[in-house]
Amino acid sequence: MASVDVLSAPGTPSDKSKDTASRLPSLRSTQGNYVDQSSTGWMRSTHRDMPLDEMRQRYRKDGYIWIKDVIPREDVYDMREHYFSHFSHTGMLRPGTSPRDGIFNPSSDPNAHEGIGGIPEEATKQLLNAVHADPYYRNFLAHPNLRAFIRHFTGWKQELIVDRALLRHNCPGSRSTGVHYDQYFLRDGDDEFLTAWVPIGDCAPAGGGLMYLENSTSLGKDLEADFLRKAEHLPKEERIDAFNKFMTHDGFMSHDAVEFREEHKEKAGRWLVGDYEAGDVVFHNPWMIHAATKNEDERGRIRLASDLRFYEEGARLDRRWMKVWRHDDGL
Repeated sequence: MASVDVLSAPGTPSDKSKDTASRLPSLRSTQGNYVDQSSTGWMRSTHRDMPLDEMRQRYRKDGYIWIKDVIPREDVYDMREHYFSHFSHTGMLRPGTSPRDGIFNPSSDPNAHEGIGGIPEEATKQLLNAVHADPYYRNFLAHPNLRAFIRHFTGWKQELIVDRALLRHNCPGSRSTGVHYDQYFLRDGDDEFLTAWVPIGDCAPAGGGLMYLENSTSLGKDLEADFLRKAEHLPKEERIDAFNKFMTHDGFMSHDAVEFREEHKEKAGRWLVGDYEAGDVVFHNPWMIHAATKNEDERGRIRLASDLRFYEEGARLDRRWMKVWRHDDGL
């Protein structure tokens, strides 16, 4: 299948300049100014063969762990091609390019092609409903390499994935995921779950992938404790709702990474980001504060990733999340 000429062939690692690690990226969230480079840094990547004790120690310290080469690269790009094939008739993709590349059509309005985290148009909502229920995607979520690594890392005898896994595409220039931590979306279950963020295709630092607020686990816990204190008089249904009257209308704490960090500068570190490649997986704890960068990819690539949550079998689950995502599910 032909690739657009501005890309390395999907399925092969892209060439990276020798000084990539020394050049800090220019980052901003959906709204607001660019983050000052003094407030920006690189995430630490981890090889999957690192000794387990060291890996767990790094996760406990950092609140996340970015593991390289968990899933075979070709399998990830097969999923990318399958997803964007659903949208090939919508005008989202650049004419003459392959769904495997997922290149945005620069003559289209990015806001007309928003996915989860934006405001999708009605036709897009129906496509998103279909692709989330698609057996191909559900099988991808059960990838044996991913599941085996999770059991190895956590020590769980058996993991359980919540059915409400999310596929998020983010076109260059469009809105995306604001500042948040995951626990407040899953308040009705145990807070000992593991989030896996799976980039489905290569994702440059300013290509719409996740950025993490350094050492923010304790801040996330403090913010959640404050939310729960404020909401303790509410009925349970409202108290566990990420959209209750003490939260923002769309469930995010902010859409401005600069403003949020300034507001919490006594406890907040830098915004950290990675140069993600297909096959990588970032795991983070329920309290780690993160957001999507605004997609300003120089190659016009659409960011595609999947958000997965895993519990140990036997844990108390947030039953609201034990159903396949739909645009009207209220969560």
